Amino acid sequence: VQLQASGGGLVQAGGSLMLSCAASGRTFSSFHMGWFRQAPGKEREFVATMNWNEGITYYADSVKGRFTISKNSNKNTVYLQMNSLKPEDTSVYYCAISTRSYDRTRAYVYDYWGQGTLVTVSS
Repeated sequence: VQLQASGGGLVQAGGSLMLSCAASGRTFSSFHMGWFRQAPGKEREFVATMNWNEGITYYADSVKGRFTISKNSNKNTVYLQMNSLKPEDTSVYYCAISTRSYDRTRAYVYDYWGQGTLVTVSS
C-alpha cells in the first residue's frame, strides 16, 4: 500500500488548510484511515481517523470542532480540513491505514504510513 499525502504549507493563525492522502495498491475489506502529527521533539499524536466502510469518525480533543476528516471513496482519498489553525498545530502530518478494529487512536495499530506533509502555523 502506498499513501501519498499533500496539502501542507504555511498559514497564519486562524487560517485554514486541507490535507489530502491518496491510497494505492492493496485493498482491504475493513480498515481505518486517519491522520497523526508529530512536532519536533515530541511523540507522534493522534489527530483524526475514519472507519472507511461505515464513515464513523474519531477526533483528538485538541482538534474537535476545528478539523474535519472526510473521504472520497472513488479516489481512495482521505482529507483533513483544518480550520481555525493555531501555532500549536504546527507539525508534520502523516496519514495512515489500520486494518485493526481496536485502539484506533494509537499509532501502533497503523501498519501503513504516508511520507508526511509539513504544516506551519505562524502567530
